[in-house]
Amino acid sequence: MERSGVNLSRDDLAVWCINLDRATGRWDQMQPRLAALGLDVLRFSAVDGRAEPALISASLDAAAFRRNMGRDALPAEVGCYLSHLEVWRLFVASGREVALVLEDDVVFHADFLDALDAALAVRDSWDMLKLNRIRAKLPVRQGRAGQWTLNAYLGPATGFGAYLIRRDLAERLLPKMLPVRMPVDYEATRWWAHDFRLLGLEPFPSHVDDGGISTINGPGHVEAVKPPRQRRLGNYAMRATNYPRRLCAMVRRGMLARWK
Repeated sequence: MERSGVNLSRDDLAVWCINLDRATGRWDQMQPRLAALGLDVLRFSAVDGRAEPALISASLDAAAFRRNMGRDALPAEVGCYLSHLEVWRLFVASGREVALVLEDDVVFHADFLDALDAALAVRDSWDMLKLNRIRAKLPVRQGRAGQWTLNAYLGPATGFGAYLIRRDLAERLLPKMLPVRMPVDYEATRWWAHDFRLLGLEPFPSHVDDGGISTINGPGHVEAVKPPRQRRLGNYAMRATNYPRRLCAMVRRGMLARWK
């Protein structure tokens, strides 16, 4: 059980950085960045979706993914999804209360450690806290963490480059995450559906930079090709209905009352 109200420091964190064995250049680039943080970071050998087709097929609901996203799943993004789940399993087994999960293209800003301290000081306010983003649309302020703002989002909040997660949330999410029906940063941030508190710490103290060479979409993101619009109708419908679902959940939880 979480020890609510007990102060945690950086030393209490479980920290993992997800990295493919074949992505040696990325790991070489990450090591000095991680060393500068002074955290005890464990490298997680990522699930290589391109090399494990049987595992990918067994983990994926291909029809649901196609319906939700309007395209076929990329093996590498399913591997990324499974990698985050495996890190969560290790985290739950560790007995630690909070984990910092990183991907291997994250760039830390000069205030990252201060932001981490501020986030831990208010950990009773969140279950998952995003420390960078791809999208973070329509922020709804929920409070402060030192000099940072804690925001919920009426719009999508995607990107999984760096985030904090509490152990009780990881335990609750793990049984709900398979089969794969959408990318991990979509499924795991559906806070209104999975009943948890997802916030972002802004201004974000990190960002991602893959140098234009994605381990999911390939060099220049060449595999990220949008299908014809008629194939994306299910995705449009999902995106459109998520807005009222998030709004209803915010109203029900009194989150809009904290919007100042």
